[in-house]
Amino acid sequence: MEQPQNLRTLFTEAKAEKSALEGRFDSNTDAYRSDVNAVIAKLEECQRLVSLLSLFSSNEALEDISTGDLQYLTVEYLLADLLQRTYTSDREASLRRALSQYEKFLSRLEEYDILSASDKKLYERYAANPSTFSLTPTNDAAVRREVKITRFREEKELKQKLEYLSKNKDRLQSDEDDVRALYLAELALYAHQTFQSLDLLSQELSMLATMRTAPPKPTELSQDDPRRRNGDAESGYSERLDRPIAELLRGGRLGPILSKEGRPMQPFTLLDRRTQLQQGVFRSGHNLPTMTIDEYLEEERRRGNIIEGGGEASGIKPEVDEDDHDIADGETMKARAWDEFKEANPRGSGNTLNRG
Repeated sequence: MEQPQNLRTLFTEAKAEKSALEGRFDSNTDAYRSDVNAVIAKLEECQRLVSLLSLFSSNEALEDISTGDLQYLTVEYLLADLLQRTYTSDREASLRRALSQYEKFLSRLEEYDILSASDKKLYERYAANPSTFSLTPTNDAAVRREVKITRFREEKELKQKLEYLSKNKDRLQSDEDDVRALYLAELALYAHQTFQSLDLLSQELSMLATMRTAPPKPTELSQDDPRRRNGDAESGYSERLDRPIAELLRGGRLGPILSKEGRPMQPFTLLDRRTQLQQGVFRSGHNLPTMTIDEYLEEERRRGNIIEGGGEASGIKPEVDEDDHDIADGETMKARAWDEFKEANPRGSGNTLNRG
């Protein structure tokens, strides 16, 4: 710090600056990270001053703490919340620091018997096994949903109470009991939110630990490596340029997908009806053509589904070559047969339905 400041001024500034950071949208900029580090430094200085002034002791009760000093019980929570929301190159180290501050905050509240009955049970569960702490240890979906709904309602009630007391803070300054109630309501809300943060921290730290212990990816052999030059079978190197057909069919992966016991040997993707529908969301609402009209007509003609001829041209009688006697005689015989048929079957001779 450039100049000495008293605890009250420093804490007020740090709390106001932290609230301003929560409303900013440039969390990926260097300016934001610089401001975050500045607020963290102020809160750490507040923590040092609180310890230096010996404001709190495990040998005293809640009634022994002055009303003005109650607000400094939130220093550890504010610092932990800021560390949890900060993303640095060493994410796990930041989370470990936040976890340590949350534990100090809860421990102090436990010493002064500020935790509610439900929070005390959660604190006992956390102290028994911090690494696997969860607000809903059971896998029952209905129970998990009920716990989330209950905690949401509790947090909403605490926020409404704190908001009401904060709006009337100027009027409460004359009444020490009301000011004390305001600080205790703030502590109750922060304690409630702490267990939610511990649940998230436990999950994220578990994922980071899994990523850290994952087997490293095999590195490629350099051109000077003797295994590559000698074509050692264990190195996986081969002079063959084309890849096996079985490998190409499996997307470049060798070996069976499942073992004899049915366990997966390599990652694979299961496609279902839902996936196919998702892939077709942005497609046209109608079936697009797969061939041109000329191609369709040619295919139908090849199948024999098109009758050639017809139309006006079908009514035009071909001209008979008079010099071709065979054709002329055929036409004469055809006409004579038609005349004989009409004489043998006069018009109306076949309609016998209406005769009396």
